[in-house]
Amino acid sequence: MNPPGPSTLVCFAVREEAAPFRAVAPADTRVLVTGMGAANAALRLRRHLVTHLPRRVVTAGYAGGLNPDLPAGTVLFSTERDPELTSRLPEAGAVPGTFHCASRVAVTTAEKRNLREATGADAVEMESGIIADVCREHLLPVATVRVILDPADADLPLDFNALMTPRHTVCLGRLIGHLLLHPGAVPRLLRFRRECARAAQRLAKVLRAAL
Repeated sequence: MNPPGPSTLVCFAVREEAAPFRAVAPADTRVLVTGMGAANAALRLRRHLVTHLPRRVVTAGYAGGLNPDLPAGTVLFSTERDPELTSRLPEAGAVPGTFHCASRVAVTTAEKRNLREATGADAVEMESGIIADVCREHLLPVATVRVILDPADADLPLDFNALMTPRHTVCLGRLIGHLLLHPGAVPRLLRFRRECARAAQRLAKVLRAAL
């Protein structure tokens, strides 16, 4: 039998998503940074659950908007077997939504439109589906809580898929090379970083109020 862990485990793909919430997380909550993509998320979560079994798991972070009615900064959620969070998340400012878990970053408005038509989902991300699968294996309640970073009508400043290593990490050398060849992308990337910071703060506020 696995030893008990903190009451809630909150999984983020990258440190930048997690940092604002980590600073305000309740004492009985643990943060796990899994890395991007399904393979990384499954591996890190399964390893963690061997030694620490929480009462619930929350998969949190950024999402790309697919529903054109949802502006940047909207916090969406879905839950399984967790009536407590189902009632507390709306009180904290989140709205119910549906998610499509993709194997690649949706970069353009055209990609997002196609995903919306194919799936009917409100938002797209890359880890929540597999995290929910692992939680089902352990009969753990799970909630997906994601903030819309880039809405349906906005392209990302870069094709991040072209910068990824096989392990779903951004290759710094490729990023630098791209910016040297396309210096006009620098202001867009800096603006995007500021948008990321605002979105992470918004997500942290909702999570802190709900947990």
